[in-house]
Amino acid sequence: MRMLARRGRVAALAALLLFAAVAYAQTTVSTSTPQSVSYGGKTYKTVVIGGKMWMAENLNYQTASGSWCYANNISNCDKYGRLYDWKTAKKVCPTGFHLPSRQEWNDLVNAAGGYKKLKARSGWDINGNGTDNFGFSALPGGARDSDGRFSNAGSLGLWWTATEDDAGVAYYHRGMSYDNGYVDEYNYDKSDGYSVCVADN
Repeated sequence: MRMLARRGRVAALAALLLFAAVAYAQTTVSTSTPQSVSYGGKTYKTVVIGGKMWMAENLNYQTASGSWCYANNISNCDKYGRLYDWKTAKKVCPTGFHLPSRQEWNDLVNAAGGYKKLKARSGWDINGNGTDNFGFSALPGGARDSDGRFSNAGSLGLWWTATEDDAGVAYYHRGMSYDNGYVDEYNYDKSDGYSVCVADN
């Protein structure tokens, strides 16, 4: 996996599944199969892997601050979802969902039998697509660093976790690349922007 420039500075807003409870936003979970969740005027697919419900699309919920479209282009929000800083990621989830912990990410990858089974079948650079066995459809939404620079859409998918490295600026996130065979873990500045993956409570 290609390391993002300046460790501790680049935080990829979780575009895939980041959710924190927002009291004023209406959330509706479908009872049909496959299930879905409606939030902020949009409907998102969900999948159950290892007994836990996950959102199968990156969150695209616009907040007053702390979230961005990649390269400030709204079409990228439609494609990849929004990028969020860690503080925003912790509180933007719909009711009944939350930002997953490191352990929940470990459980997800283990239950799926590997990260390639979670990656979308298209959208990744240089034949880096996955098999998407469960409909999780992870996409490479890239990142935004704390200086406002965007990088790696198409080649890297980066998702926040709720787990802090310490009380300072570093927070763990999970990443998938077009060219490696595992899910990486790093700790970066909480002001960076990554995608978000949501799990049920």
